Amino acid sequence: MANRTLRAQRLVALFMLGCLLFSYPLLALFDSDDRVFGIPLLFAYLFAAWALLIVLMMLVIERSNR
Repeated sequence: MANRTLRAQRLVALFMLGCLLFSYPLLALFDSDDRVFGIPLLFAYLFAAWALLIVLMMLVIERSNR
């Protein structure tokens, strides 16, 4: 039971991190004409943040199954 509540708390924390990563003030920092490997900086940030959240969710869920 404690394992399920810990997993739920971690997933809520990841949700809050996602809200922070995709909030306007932080997105505005990356809204420029700069490019990373030919990709606009904003799009590179969005995909990197999205991938980070997916990896963190995977770690939380896999770790709680053990």
